[in-house]
Amino acid sequence: MSNPYLLLTPGPLSTSDSVKETMLRDWCTWDDDYNLGVVQPIRQQLVELAHCAADQYTSVLMQGSGTFAVESAIGTLLPKENGKLLVLINGAYGQRIAQIAEYLNIETATLTASESEWVSAEALRTKLAEDSAITHVATVHCETTSGILNPVEHYAEVVKAAGKTLIVDAMSSFGGIDIDVAGLNIDCLISSANKCIQGVPGMGFVIVKTSVLEQCQGNARSLSLDLYDQWQAMESGNGKWRFTSPTHVVRAFQQAMKELDQEGGIGKRAERYSNNHQTLVAGMKKLGFECVVEDEKQSPFITTFKYPQSDRFDFKQLYDRLKEAGFVIYPGKVTDTPCFRIGHIGEVYPVDMETLISAIEANIFWQ
Repeated sequence: MSNPYLLLTPGPLSTSDSVKETMLRDWCTWDDDYNLGVVQPIRQQLVELAHCAADQYTSVLMQGSGTFAVESAIGTLLPKENGKLLVLINGAYGQRIAQIAEYLNIETATLTASESEWVSAEALRTKLAEDSAITHVATVHCETTSGILNPVEHYAEVVKAAGKTLIVDAMSSFGGIDIDVAGLNIDCLISSANKCIQGVPGMGFVIVKTSVLEQCQGNARSLSLDLYDQWQAMESGNGKWRFTSPTHVVRAFQQAMKELDQEGGIGKRAERYSNNHQTLVAGMKKLGFECVVEDEKQSPFITTFKYPQSDRFDFKQLYDRLKEAGFVIYPGKVTDTPCFRIGHIGEVYPVDMETLISAIEANIFWQ
């Protein structure tokens, strides 16, 4: 099952042939073959991947993109009265969480840093001490704006010491790096099918403390995105969804989960992604490219490179040439630095990074 190019993006990403092949069968959303054979095992496996006990955490699957799942969590976990959200922002996806909260008329505060820097844990501690109205804190683990990996373990320590609820957007990191959700006492973690699990777009999921979700009945500002109601339907109906399930996407996700296990689990996948990243960065530096994010803050999922200092450089021209060579890369999203991004997750290996470097070297037109 050939593809015209590799997607070197942070998702959607290149998937295995076996993941794609699972979507050739149709499924009934109300049949036990699907609900008991596909949905319920996925929910259990997600809790296990997060190092959580089944009697303390649950998982809820949600139709739509990762942003749908984020909005379902924000709109359901925050109470309609006496709730205030603090969002840590150093990129577009932190900004999006704040925008979601504002759309939902949730009182919101922010702490910001530049797109290549971390929000200070000390600043977070001070903010929580100064504003007792804050009840929930949201942070993005990997900001794909730049590829920075935020220190969620430091934030968790501060947030939990202050007695607040912690929401982590792990869209681009869950499944690609080990996250001890229970050990960090994270209340809610959100991710998507089409990222490091290597499924296809169309479904997000939320891993959440059962004790937290139990308190959320009636909080939701949306019928379709009511996380509590979706959870209740799946619990009482043995995996049934309230509304039409994206059956092909869910079955592909189950296959992707199987392939994650076959690869050796999150540790082995993280090792491959890290090797992809190291191969890419070493090759790009030899060609004169500079990274936007310093090494100690860089994730193994996507890397942002500054434009070469040449008036002749044109990203669209590079993009088109690389697409002809079999690679699709990503425009930059960092607002204060002209840049572009290259993802190294999905069904991608170090040899692919080497081939990409050769293609870039063969298409240097700006020197």
